[in-house]
Parts: sequence; structure tokens; C-alpha cells
Amino acid sequence: MTKDGIQLIVVDAANVVGSRPDGWWRDRSGAARRLLTKLTSLQECLEQASDVVVVLEGAAKSAVAEGTDPDSFRVMLADGSGDDAIVDVVAAAVAVDGSRSITVVTADRGLRDRVEALGAATVGPRWLLDRIES
Repeated sequence: MTKDGIQLIVVDAANVVGSRPDGWWRDRSGAARRLLTKLTSLQECLEQASDVVVVLEGAAKSAVAEGTDPDSFRVMLADGSGDDAIVDVVAAAVAVDGSRSITVVTADRGLRDRVEALGAATVGPRWLLDRIES
């Protein structure tokens, strides 16, 4: 943890959105926008103060304008692979403070392996959805 006790939560938005067969593939931008709207309540559901970074990739990036971040989290628009962007976020956080608590929300096994190798914990989409949809 940082001296402030603020954990970092990194959300693999594509993986969270894709965890439900609700037609998201017909409107990736709309699905991402719905997730971002729900995420505005996440801070209220967490047990400790958290920095939240949501990574959007591909067509989902059009859900927000560049540089537009809600007050409760930061949106990162991946230039290429969302997984690579998530790994970069985790690596940068570890470089700044190797003892910081970092959690990545994804069910992607390959991504889990990559971020766990850097010291991050992982949770599946259900962990996040249970908090923002209750």
C-alpha cells in the first residue's frame, strides 16, 4: 500500500462487458458507456480508498472523449491491446511503489498471469459487477 493506504484497481473493461451475453457485441461503445455509468458508484462500495483505472480498447473507446474522466475513476484509452495497456499501468504503479495493493479485474487467464507476475492480485468480473449492480 502507499503511505496514504490507497489501493489501485485496474478494470479490464472489455472483459467485464464481455462476461455477460447481453448483446454488447452489437454496440460496444454503448456497452462501455453503461459500464462507466455504473462505475461512478464503485467508490461507495469499496472498503478502502481506491484509485480506479478503467482501460478501454477498440470500438469501446468511443464511449468517452479523450481526457474525459469522471470524478471517481480514470479512463485510459489503449492505443493497441487493452491487455498490454493494463500491464503497463500495473508495471508503472509497481515502479512507483512496489508495496502498493493492486487489483486487476479480469477473467482473462493470460492477462492474470502477466499482472500476477508483477505482484498484482486479480479478481473476476463478478467481483466488480456484484458491487456496482447491487
